[in-house]
Amino acid sequence: MTTTLRLSLLAASVALALPAFAQTTGYPQPTPAMQAIIDKDISRHFGDAPADAGPLASDLSPELTPAAIDKALRKVADWQLARSQPYFSRIWTESVMYTGFMAASEATGDTRYRDAMLAMARHYDFQERDRLPNADDLSIAQTYLDLYFQEKNPGMLRLTKAEMDDLLPLATLKPNDPRIPWWWCDALFMAPPVWAKMFKVTGERKYLDYMHLNWKRTYDLLYDKEEHLYARDASYKDKREANGRKIFWSRGEGWVMGGLARVLDYVPADDPQRGFYVQQLREMSEKLASLQGADGLWHAGLLDPKTYPLPEVSGSALFVYGMAYGVNHGLLDGAKYRPVIAKAWAGILKNVYADGRVGNIQQTGAEPAFYRPTSSYDYGVGGFMLAAAELKRMAHGGVR
Repeated sequence: MTTTLRLSLLAASVALALPAFAQTTGYPQPTPAMQAIIDKDISRHFGDAPADAGPLASDLSPELTPAAIDKALRKVADWQLARSQPYFSRIWTESVMYTGFMAASEATGDTRYRDAMLAMARHYDFQERDRLPNADDLSIAQTYLDLYFQEKNPGMLRLTKAEMDDLLPLATLKPNDPRIPWWWCDALFMAPPVWAKMFKVTGERKYLDYMHLNWKRTYDLLYDKEEHLYARDASYKDKREANGRKIFWSRGEGWVMGGLARVLDYVPADDPQRGFYVQQLREMSEKLASLQGADGLWHAGLLDPKTYPLPEVSGSALFVYGMAYGVNHGLLDGAKYRPVIAKAWAGILKNVYADGRVGNIQQTGAEPAFYRPTSSYDYGVGGFMLAAAELKRMAHGGVR
């Protein structure tokens, strides 16, 4: 089959997925396969996508002032905490949300969010959900470590450190699994911050060296040096969108941007590898800024926004988080990126509902997909809270 014919068939299949509903709403409905993922996510209490979520918020300002940002952050955090607390677990979707609650607590000074995280961690005895945890299962330890920084109780890290020490000698994901430990780009948000924070706690270089080694292996496997974006995993390197462009998924790139922001605080200024992460942040930020939509946001398929007409807020929020971190720490040019950030934040707030729901968050998956504007999931709200907390820091003048 020729490339032209294959792309024509792909475009036709996408067109079939855009029923008459799309003509009246301006966006496509999920395909049956996509809806099956949505239904599963709802059943697991990650979030939902009702037909009607009520009115959008009319009381939020896009001004980048501490008071305006704080109001939006509290509104969203309060709604999400009340909604999700009965279903707390150790799965990755919620561990991302937990990082957001920790950031929200620090940014607002409201200890309720942090106290809820401490109660959750104690309930699970500060333990991961699986033996020899992969990146997703290790991600909850970001919150365990952040709580340790406040409590200074070594017992909080005993089990996590033991698991990480067992992972150290493994060159692959697990015994008899040939994949590298972080074989998909999402893993760069989930795992590296745990290793960087453990280095901070212990002072033991082995944890930082493990992070450097395995991030570089993921970079070598997945980073597109022409596009300055990551393939979601190796299987996507040869796949194409309906328009023939490469597939780069907004949330996948968001995970990398968020991961960069979450490790740079812990890589010493004199570390020979620090420049690698700074360069990644700069290259990806420049590329993403060039793809920003007129509404300030990015779409699920970054290089094919026409096929995915709705904005995608989880990826957009993580982009704001990473760029704001870069500006706050003098790694990105504020004159260039502050307007990008401000435009994106204004667009994100247009997706917040009156009750605090954050909409236009794509369901779980590994590639661009269709969803309703009301679609809201815990990990995407975690990204929103991280972005808001970093923006509030920016509004206070950054941390330089």
